[in-house]
Amino acid sequence: MAATATKAPTTKTPPKNRRRPAKGGAMLTDEQNAENGFRASEELSESLQRVLVDLVELSIQGKQAHWNVVGKNFRDTHRQLDTIVKAAREFSDIVAERMRALHALPDGRSDTVAETTSLPEFPQGEIDTAEVIDLMTERLEATTGTCRDVHDAVDEEDPTSADILHQILESLEQLAWMTSAENRTPASR
Repeated sequence: MAATATKAPTTKTPPKNRRRPAKGGAMLTDEQNAENGFRASEELSESLQRVLVDLVELSIQGKQAHWNVVGKNFRDTHRQLDTIVKAAREFSDIVAERMRALHALPDGRSDTVAETTSLPEFPQGEIDTAEVIDLMTERLEATTGTCRDVHDAVDEEDPTSADILHQILESLEQLAWMTSAENRTPASR
C-alpha cells in the first residue's frame, strides 16, 4: 500500500519584493573608506538630493508623455520628449555620481522620488500635443526652480557642485523655451 503524502498547511508570507521602506532620502557614507578629500555636509547632500529626485521624476514623466501623446505635430513632440528624457537621465546620473564623490548616498528609489519630488503628478491616458507641451514646460520649469532654490547654498559650500547646477540650468531652461515655443504665437506688432 502506497503512503499518501499530506500537504503541510501553507502560511501566507508577504512577497519578497515588498518590504518595509527603508529610510528615504540622501544620506552620508560611513567614514570607513580610504578615500580622503571633501565630504558633503548634510545640507549639501539634501540639496543635491532634491535636484536628483526632480530629474528622475522629469525623466519618468517625460517618458509617460512620450508614450501617450497624440495629435497635431505628434512626431516632433514625440522626439522633443525623448530629448528631455535623455537630458534628465544624463543629469540625474551626473548629480548622483557627484553625490557619491562627496561621500553622500543618492536615493533614486521610486518611493523616495514619488514622496519628495516637487513636480506635480502627470495625468494618465492619451494627452493632446498642445497640452503635453504645457505640462512638460511646467515640469522643466519646476526642475530648474529646484536647481535655483538650492544653488546659493550649494555654491557656498561646493562651487564644483554649483557648476553642475549651472549646466543643468542652461540645458533645461533652453529645453523649456524650445518646448514652450511650440504653443506660442507671435506677439502682435
